[in-house]
Amino acid sequence: MPNLFIVGAVKCGTTSLYAYLRQHPEIFFPEMKEPHFFTHPQPSAEQAHLIQYVADADHYAKLYAHAGNYRWRGDASPSYLWSVEAARQIHAEVPEARILILLRDPVQRAYSQYLMDFREGVVNDDFYTALMRDWQRSDKGWGISQLYVELGLYLDQVRRYREWFGVEQVRVFLLEELKRDARAVLLEIADFLKIDPGPIEGIDLHRAHNPHRRPRGEWARRLAAAPWSRYIGEHLFPQRWGEYLWQHFFLAEGKKPPMDPRARAFLQRIYEPEIRGLEQLLDRPLPELRLSWRPDDRSTISVPGPVEGLEIPDRP
Repeated sequence: MPNLFIVGAVKCGTTSLYAYLRQHPEIFFPEMKEPHFFTHPQPSAEQAHLIQYVADADHYAKLYAHAGNYRWRGDASPSYLWSVEAARQIHAEVPEARILILLRDPVQRAYSQYLMDFREGVVNDDFYTALMRDWQRSDKGWGISQLYVELGLYLDQVRRYREWFGVEQVRVFLLEELKRDARAVLLEIADFLKIDPGPIEGIDLHRAHNPHRRPRGEWARRLAAAPWSRYIGEHLFPQRWGEYLWQHFFLAEGKKPPMDPRARAFLQRIYEPEIRGLEQLLDRPLPELRLSWRPDDRSTISVPGPVEGLEIPDRP
């Protein structure tokens, strides 16, 4: 069984941290970054082709068949932070496991996830419409709804892992810390895991992993969303080949489009008490989680209609 878990959150740098740590000679990560084994997804029919996961215990064990004598064997599934069941089951199977949690401004996190979903043809609406529709859905779950709001409710998620594993087995890092000084983060992780910090000097920290890119056109979004193209890319090619084709033929460089201020105001009203509670839990200020609150933030555009006093719609 793995004994090191990068548990999320989604769009918070887990791909980069996975890519960095798997270069260390004492850490093994399988080629499949996100098995989601402990989440036990039950995707809807319309989303089943959009997510990969491992449901069978024997298949999961085979991911680590070549782990040999590695001291640490890792699983980097971002669904584990959101999933109540995952935290409990990981502790039941591997109570001595070490947990790495990555967080970012939850408003920016939700928008980044939406942009990913849009370019892959998962959603077609603008962000505010998609956000409201997902918030008010009665059916929720990994591979069922997008969980734009729920994946950013960090307080209970972090508290859950600290309660199951103890503070000494859990570390929380911020995406901004990883972007600002990845080497310092890796050195802290090396100390946390009691591994040799020397190999960190040889880890490639310059390549951007999973950065924002725009679809080359509507044809790219349609192909990305089609079940047959997903099957070809994920099953008939090695994973690295499929990723290369996706990044270089379907996507292109481009800046993030600005965020609708109605969506930002809606999310900020939900997340502000969450962040305050998390600051108390971790006993540290977290200004990095409020980047979208800054008056000089340029990620929004002006739209007609009031934003101040925006109400939070009830769920069904």
